[in-house]
Amino acid sequence: MASTQVNPTRMELTRLKKKLATATRGHKLLKDKRDELMRQFLDLVRENMALRQKVEAGIRSANVNFVIAKAGMSEQALNTALAAPKQAVYLEADKKNVMSVDIPVFHYKTRTADENDIYSYGFAFTSSDLDGAVKSLADILPDMLRLSETEKACQLMAAEIEKTRRRVNALEHVIIPEARKNIKYITMKLDENERSTQIRLMKVKDMMLEEKHHYKEKRELCS
Repeated sequence: MASTQVNPTRMELTRLKKKLATATRGHKLLKDKRDELMRQFLDLVRENMALRQKVEAGIRSANVNFVIAKAGMSEQALNTALAAPKQAVYLEADKKNVMSVDIPVFHYKTRTADENDIYSYGFAFTSSDLDGAVKSLADILPDMLRLSETEKACQLMAAEIEKTRRRVNALEHVIIPEARKNIKYITMKLDENERSTQIRLMKVKDMMLEEKHHYKEKRELCS
C-alpha cells in the first residue's frame, strides 16, 4: 500500500493537505475545461457537417457543368479556355487560441475584386455550362477554406479533449484518492503516537507520585 511508504510526520501531513487542495482545485478546473471543449467541439462538428454537405453539393454541380461543357466543346477549345487563369488568390494562415488549443484561421484575398475576373476566356466561344462550372467553384472557395479550418480544429480539439480527460481521470481516480488515503494514514499514526505519549506520561507521573508517596512514608516512620 502507498500509505505504508509515507513518512508519518506533521510536515508530511501539511504537504499532503496542500497537495490535495491543489489537486482538487485543478480537478475542478480541468473538468470545466473538458466540458467547455466538448461544447465547442460539438458545435464545430455540426458546422463541419453542414459545410461538407454544401461543399460537396457545389463540387457536384461544378462537375456536372464541366461534363456538359466538355460534351458541347472540343477538348482543344476547353483546354485553351482554361489554360491561363485570369484571377489569382492569395492565402494567409493564422491561428487563434481556443481553450489552450491553437486553431488555424485562413484569410484569402483575390488579385482583383471584380467577380468577372474568374473567367479567363471570352464568352463568345465557350459554353454557358463552363461559366456555371467556374462560378460554382469560385462560390464554394470560402466554404472550402472554412471547411478546412473546422476539419483541423476538430482534430486538434479532439486530441486536447482526450488529453484533458486522461488528466481528469488521473486526478479523480489516482492522485486525489491516494492523497486522502495517505492523509488518513498519517492522521491515524499521529493520533496513535499522541495517545501512546499521553499513556507514557501518565505512567511516569504515577511512578513519580508513587515514589514520592513512599518517600514521605519512610520519613514519617523514621521520625
